[in-house]
Amino acid sequence: MSNLEIKERDGIWYAVGTVNGERIRKSLGTRDRKRAEEQCALFEARIWKRHSYGEEAVRTFEEAAESYLRQGGEGRFLPKILKHFKGHALGRIKPGDVRDMAVTLYPSAANATRNRQAITPAVSVINHGADRGWCSPIKVKGFEVPKSRKHKPVDRKWLDAFMAEADRSKLPHLSAIVLFMHQTGARVAEAVNLTGECVDLGRRIAVLAKTKTEEDSVRSLTAELVGRIAGLNPREGERVFSYTDPKAVNRRMKAVAKRAGIEARTTHSAGRHSFGTNVMAGGAKVKDAMEAGGWKSAKLFMETYVHSNEAGKAVAAIFDEQKGPIDTKAAQSIKRQRRRFGKH
Repeated sequence: MSNLEIKERDGIWYAVGTVNGERIRKSLGTRDRKRAEEQCALFEARIWKRHSYGEEAVRTFEEAAESYLRQGGEGRFLPKILKHFKGHALGRIKPGDVRDMAVTLYPSAANATRNRQAITPAVSVINHGADRGWCSPIKVKGFEVPKSRKHKPVDRKWLDAFMAEADRSKLPHLSAIVLFMHQTGARVAEAVNLTGECVDLGRRIAVLAKTKTEEDSVRSLTAELVGRIAGLNPREGERVFSYTDPKAVNRRMKAVAKRAGIEARTTHSAGRHSFGTNVMAGGAKVKDAMEAGGWKSAKLFMETYVHSNEAGKAVAAIFDEQKGPIDTKAAQSIKRQRRRFGKH
């Protein structure tokens, strides 16, 4: 039985009473009586629907998004998604609906953009709702993204030539920051923002504060890096590598590479991408490489770095070790016969 009615207090109308044994007292957010009556009726209908069909029938995408943001979720790409799913019951949004939303919001965008700016945030909100018991968790297949060939790793020969030219040009901060990115997997923005108090040369560690993953990240330093950074005399509150703009690092790198007569590379190519590629080629375990470089997405890391350019040769070598019934010499000793194919 329902005994829900509206009552006024300090000029604001409230829904007060009992619905199916549940005591209710909720502000209707209005000073207008007629509007309050309408809101009260809708609110009561929603409560009965929840009792009859569960939370999935009444919890909306907006409610899940609001809760998600309150608990620290990333809201950068949510406004468009909220507008698209306005009024949608959380439990009724299916994987196909999310993919359709991505295409609708970004009709001419690349698949990578659709995945990053539409599918990922929408799935995060829905699965947050699932954690609250408002719906079932959801999995949405992202749009296929071709592997990028934009970045190529650099080897030690390139690095030595670059640092030698930077040193000749009296740019020790450039040598050090490129080596730091190359040997720790740090992003250029993280390296630029590194300050003196975040470096402990005795323990050979550097702490990257609030990285892209929104967590502090500890990086271990090689003896070579310790020597380079010590030469910069890092001080508390000051940037270790002196640069304040990531773009300036890329500009300097391009100029130095040109003088050194080597191929120009970006901070990502010479730094994080080279780190991931080189440590895996050196035999590191996937888990160790991801932790050392601060990767959170195993899928991204596996697709980008866990491969071998020598895979074909390695497989061929396996077959070379197997001895077939006819060896090369035997095959050459067989008398060749003239044959005409297609006619008998």
